[in-house]
Amino acid sequence: MKYLKFVLIGIAFGIVMFKSEAASWFRIYEMFQFQSFHMYGIIGSALFLGVLGTYLIKKYKLKSIDGEPIKFTPKDKSFSRYMFGGILFGLGWALAGSCPGPIYTLVGAGYLPILVTLAGALIGTFIYGLLRHKLPH
Repeated sequence: MKYLKFVLIGIAFGIVMFKSEAASWFRIYEMFQFQSFHMYGIIGSALFLGVLGTYLIKKYKLKSIDGEPIKFTPKDKSFSRYMFGGILFGLGWALAGSCPGPIYTLVGAGYLPILVTLAGALIGTFIYGLLRHKLPH
């Protein structure tokens, strides 16, 4: 019962992803071909809401859903690590036609071939965990 709120948030997220077509391989393909503004509009809206949410959390010292204070820690300002990480993420997104959020949305919607992509993501995460201590952080 303790985790029901997270399950409900996840279900709502999946419904929004599916109904907005953010989980659609065709929309992702259009985005990477610069043929449609649809996905850029969704990403831009998410960016705007994230910035606004962060501002409001800091200004009003809002707490988490569990009542804990939300803390923001300074991040490394190294541009290259984010650039290379973004390139790898974008290549995987373009090749698979899905990023992590839509993978689960598509599994929930019954698109079983996406299980191959999910398996690849889990294997990649496992390999990262094995190599993490050897990678620059």
